[in-house]
Amino acid sequence: MKKLLFILFCGVSAFVPTARRSFQHSISSSSLNAVTPASLSSPLRIGTRGSPLALAQAYLTRKLLQESFPELLDQGALEICVMKTQGDMILDKSLMELGGKGLFTKELDVALLNDEVDICVHSMKDVPTWLVEKTILPCMLEREQTNDAFITADNKYTSIKDLPDNSVIGTASLRRQAQIMSQNPTLKCVNFRGNVQTRLRKLDDGVVDATLLAIAGLKRMDMQDCASAILEWDEMLPAVAQGAIGIQCRSDDSRAQHYLEKLNHADTKICVDCERAFLEALDGNCKTPIAGQARIEGGKIKFDGLIAMPDGSKKYTITATGEIADALKIGKDAGESLKEQAGEQFLKMMVEMSPQAVL
Repeated sequence: MKKLLFILFCGVSAFVPTARRSFQHSISSSSLNAVTPASLSSPLRIGTRGSPLALAQAYLTRKLLQESFPELLDQGALEICVMKTQGDMILDKSLMELGGKGLFTKELDVALLNDEVDICVHSMKDVPTWLVEKTILPCMLEREQTNDAFITADNKYTSIKDLPDNSVIGTASLRRQAQIMSQNPTLKCVNFRGNVQTRLRKLDDGVVDATLLAIAGLKRMDMQDCASAILEWDEMLPAVAQGAIGIQCRSDDSRAQHYLEKLNHADTKICVDCERAFLEALDGNCKTPIAGQARIEGGKIKFDGLIAMPDGSKKYTITATGEIADALKIGKDAGESLKEQAGEQFLKMMVEMSPQAVL
């Protein structure tokens, strides 16, 4: 594989549909200097996708590394390496058609294995439950709020139930689609691809009546004011690992692991590992409407999970509580329990059924 080019981004604000949706992480000349290769023979290279949200997460990672390790403040000590993934480049097909998970990580995996980057920063909900050989995920940054934001033009509506019958909602997520249509089967969900700014511009242009985005991503770009409302879990259970940033490295790279160990947020990792165990038990991906969230309360771990038909016609839910040390088992057992409740035919139909058009 050819050496990946380092892509420098500018004018990110050009993607913003309105002034109130400004992206505060635009790259100044000073920040570019901070990630330009310099005299150091071995900078720590941070791999990331090139979307505004992915860049915001990479810059957060850089900031935390520099705060924890003064030597990384030196000129050229850190390098941000930006690359496009298949999921970023193909926007005229649904994630289901493209093959589900791994669409936003494969190119980063290859760069990591080819020693073109040292660590990769991921939105954890995009990461498959399996990792490529010789890589590990030792670090989760402290999690942001996990809820979904409900967004309508001019904040006309503040909940799904307020939408008039036959309204059109833009979302690429079968999880969101299933929970939306279970509340009102007349609502139409259309596949909404592109980065946050692109989706908000489509909403402003009247392509759809509403859309949903993770509030975590909006907060990381200082765009939380875009939200008409933040949906509670009983209205819209979030995706497995939503709101979490994970950092991957090679399993034999002791230097990278040394840096990442300091950044890891233990409670976040426990909860995300529990949720991913649930997803793995269900063999879940972008082709399946699955939701799952874990939280630590009162010294216990509490988990809520859901599987549903894409049209919302039927769904199964589960709640489990247990010892924090048993987080992986709790997640796995919850997944196995839902599989047994739903039955093989339901799971087969859940994968095959996808009533979405692509916009």
